[in-house]
Amino acid sequence: MQREDLEKTLVLIKPDALNNSLTGYILSQLSEFHTGLHFAATKIVFVNRILAEEHYAEHVGKFFYPSLLEYITGCLHYPNEPWKRRVIAIIYQGADAIKKIRGIVGPTNPHDARDQKPGSIRSLGSVIPVLDASGKVIGDRSDNLIHASANPEDAEREIKLWFMPTDIPPLMRNYPVETINEYYYFKNNTIYAEYEPGSICVCAPGDLLWKSDLEAMRLLVQGLQAHCSVNAVVAKYLINKEDNVK
Repeated sequence: MQREDLEKTLVLIKPDALNNSLTGYILSQLSEFHTGLHFAATKIVFVNRILAEEHYAEHVGKFFYPSLLEYITGCLHYPNEPWKRRVIAIIYQGADAIKKIRGIVGPTNPHDARDQKPGSIRSLGSVIPVLDASGKVIGDRSDNLIHASANPEDAEREIKLWFMPTDIPPLMRNYPVETINEYYYFKNNTIYAEYEPGSICVCAPGDLLWKSDLEAMRLLVQGLQAHCSVNAVVAKYLINKEDNVK
């Protein structure tokens, strides 16, 4: 397989798409028949708070950030049905994967999508007012059905946030991995090399990790600065765990 055929992008089918029964339509639009791309991995994810915060970390401090977290965790579209709160996470792979998917998805804002790219997936989305505590409109949020990585750097960060190496078939991995020889535990936004009461074991000897995650954890347990946050490293290992932390 040629290097250019290994390009990957992350796609998230969001709660509003699931709530509106658009999953089949979206998958058909992104199918190998239309795009020439193929699945490298997929999973159904209950989006915990850590994962939501890390996925939207670039928007921290913006007025719509709290609403984004409620949106991606499914709380807005399934307020009384928590068992339905989920996202479908998919890795597509192939030549020009990022560009092809972005073209089918359309502009971020559904109004722009309808004007600029009618027929795109996001043209079926909605723009929702965001209210402050007093009920005053302070802006809006795009319920745009789907996420697609914007560039190769974002794709790598997002894929490593949502997926473990073992979620992806070996011949489809193109980010470095390493087999771990130690234990790492997580509690209260801290990584430990030894078990602490109440901590969660995120990985153990023999596990296969992203090399960048392992490098970060080795620094973090020494109290040193890593290239990413603790939560960015551990988020994927907490997906769908019943004993998940908030």
